[in-house]
Amino acid sequence: MADNPFAEFSLERAISLRWTLRDIQAGRLKLSPVSDEDLHILAELGLVELHDDEPGLTEAGAAVLSD
Repeated sequence: MADNPFAEFSLERAISLRWTLRDIQAGRLKLSPVSDEDLHILAELGLVELHDDEPGLTEAGAAVLSD
């Protein structure tokens, strides 16, 4: 199992960031817009990248959700 990229965050924050990844993966951004702070954190962790100003999961981001 890969290291937990959310280990440095509180449990509540880690759950929130994981749900944000799920929202991005499922294309629910109109219903659940991603905050700039969450997007920045996920991009720094290498889990999300922008394509035409739309966030998308990286391979690492998809792997986090498949664990």
